[in-house]
Amino acid sequence: IFPSSIEPNSAPFNRQQFAALGKLCEVQVLATVPWFPFVHRSMNAVPAQEEIDGLAVRHPRTFYVPKWSGLSAALHAASIFPALRGLRDRFDVLLAAWAYPDGVAAVLLGSLLGLPTVVKLHGSDIDVLSERMAPRRQLRWALPTARRVVAVSQALADKAIALGAQSDHVVTVRNGVDTGRFFPGDRMEARKKLGIDAKRVILFVGRLEADKGIFELLAAHAERSRSDTETLLVLIGEGSVRAQVTETPSLRCLGALPLSEIPDWLAASDLLALPSYHEGLPNVILEALACGRPVVATSVGGIPELITAATLGELVPPKDARSLAQALSRVLSRAHDPSAIVAASNTRSWAQSAAELHRVLQEALA
Repeated sequence: IFPSSIEPNSAPFNRQQFAALGKLCEVQVLATVPWFPFVHRSMNAVPAQEEIDGLAVRHPRTFYVPKWSGLSAALHAASIFPALRGLRDRFDVLLAAWAYPDGVAAVLLGSLLGLPTVVKLHGSDIDVLSERMAPRRQLRWALPTARRVVAVSQALADKAIALGAQSDHVVTVRNGVDTGRFFPGDRMEARKKLGIDAKRVILFVGRLEADKGIFELLAAHAERSRSDTETLLVLIGEGSVRAQVTETPSLRCLGALPLSEIPDWLAASDLLALPSYHEGLPNVILEALACGRPVVATSVGGIPELITAATLGELVPPKDARSLAQALSRVLSRAHDPSAIVAASNTRSWAQSAAELHRVLQEALA
C-alpha cells in the first residue's frame, strides 16, 4: 500500500504521511510487491529499491497463493524476513500500514526480532477482510498483540476493539491534507482552465468499483438529468466497472489522474459525491473540505465523523440512488461559503498528522 515508480499514484495518503514522518525520525519503507508465477507480470519492472519523496524505499517480493488468503500473512512474513533481519539493528519500531496481511505479518516479525509493532488501519482492511474467516482469526491474535493500533477514524478504532485490541492501546490519528495544494480556488478560473462550460459540476474521485457506489451515482445523475440538463458529472479514477460507464454530454470519465491535478477539479466543482458502501476516512473528502467544497456521501465508516454539519454537506444511506439524487439537488441548490466550510471542517496538515503518529510510535517504545 505504497507508490512505486511503476504505480506513482498509488496510496498517496501513506506517501505523504510517511514523508512528513521522515522529517521527525528515520524511516525505511518496505513496500512489498506480490509475486506468484505468471501473475502480476507488470509489477516485475518495480525496482528493488528507489527513493520516493526523500524516503528510502525497498520493494521486496512477497510470495502469495491466489485464492488462499489464509496463507497470505505467513508467506508475507517469510518473504520480508531476510530484508528486515538485515535492518534489525538500525530501527526501534515496526509500523504496518494495512491490517492484513501486512499487520499480521508485522506482529509476527516483531515477535521474532524483538521489535515493538504498531498496526495502522485504513478501511477495507478491517471492514472487508476481517469478515473472512481466516483473516479474522489471525487479526484476533495480531491486534491484541500489537503494542499500538492506529485507526484513521473512531469507527475503525471501535472495530479494532471488537476484534480484541486493548482499548487503551488503540489510538485515532486522522490523515492530513496537503494544505499547500488543497485550498479554496476560483471556480470560474478552474473551469476555464479545464474547458468546462457546465452550469453545475458534480465530482467523484476514487476507484470505479461497484462498492464505491458508482452505479447509484450514475442512476442518481440520470434521474436528476431528466429535469436538470445543466449539471455535469465528472468521474476521476480507474476500476473494474469503467467499461460500463458510457460518456454523454453530461458525463465525463477521465480515468486516473495525478494528485497534483485534483485541486483544479475540486476548484471547478460545486460538490464532491462519494456514495461508497464502506469507507475508513476518505482522504478525498478531507481534500474537498480543505478546498471549501461541500460533500454528499454515504453514512458509512468514518464519514459521519467528517460531515458533522449542514455547512459541510449531507449524508445518505448506502445503495439508495433516490436519496442520493435528492441530496445532490438540495446541496446544489444552496449557496456555500468556501471559507466557512474550511473553518468548520477542522482539517489538519500532513505535518500535524505525522506528529501525532510519531507520538504513538514513541508510546509503543516506552
